[in-house]
Amino acid sequence: MAAPLRAILRRRRRRAPRARLPPPLRVPHGARGYSAGTAFQYLLVQKTGAQKNVGLIQLNRPQALNALCEGLMAELRQALEAMESDPEVGAIVLTGSQKAFAAGADIKEMQNKTFQECYNSGFLAGWDKVSVVRKPIIAAVNGYALGGGCELAMMCDIIYAGEKAQFGQPEILLGTIPGAGGTQRLTRAVGKSLAMEMVLTGDRISAKEAKEAGLVSKIYPVEKLLDAAIACAEKIASNSKLVTAMAKESVNAAFETTLTEGNRTEKRLFYATFATSDRKEGMTAFVEKRKAKFTDS
Repeated sequence: MAAPLRAILRRRRRRAPRARLPPPLRVPHGARGYSAGTAFQYLLVQKTGAQKNVGLIQLNRPQALNALCEGLMAELRQALEAMESDPEVGAIVLTGSQKAFAAGADIKEMQNKTFQECYNSGFLAGWDKVSVVRKPIIAAVNGYALGGGCELAMMCDIIYAGEKAQFGQPEILLGTIPGAGGTQRLTRAVGKSLAMEMVLTGDRISAKEAKEAGLVSKIYPVEKLLDAAIACAEKIASNSKLVTAMAKESVNAAFETTLTEGNRTEKRLFYATFATSDRKEGMTAFVEKRKAKFTDS
């Protein structure tokens, strides 16, 4: 009986269906691991681009559609801090899989939290790291960007979307509201009416609707999205890193302050560029009809 039983078990194992996970993201040609000494559980981190001056971070928790657990967000902060201090990196691309950028925060982690726990620990406060990085961040969004995933994309400076991307803030359906800037950034991006509709109903919008509303900069076919985001990041990284940081600060001032205060910030930063060697090099190169060679980091 033992031999036939083993044969039956072998046949059953062969017939057992394999779990289907979202297809892995195609790694751009020439990309290399960011640091041999850094091991991430929930991220894939690389340098890419022809000059290896673009940092690429891929959320890599496919079984949970890249749900943003505390461990993933801690790793994301670590990766961003490393890229922020890396003089070679001039811009960063943040992406997920073709099925999901991030389907939201990890509900299982939040399910049993109390008000006291949230308040005393400053729950979700660490997510703000994405929005304060000085180097430009491009979100390359394929698939679902819902709840915390939509908030994470909005913390980035530019959003490129795959043509099948979906954006939404469905927290109302869970008996709560967005807690990482969703009601604030979404309203500033798409206006009060659409933001109110999305937040109060939990309805999603398509990539096309997101672009029409001003949430998304450009839309690409799914398979071309990452290459397009990296190409934009390479173009940004070819400019002065110092002046790029000033430009980002100035645009953010328009997003976050009054017109008067924003103009004051812009003027201050504009004057500050005249203290940099890259401003002198850029204008000299223009007059001499050649390509500028920026050196400030």
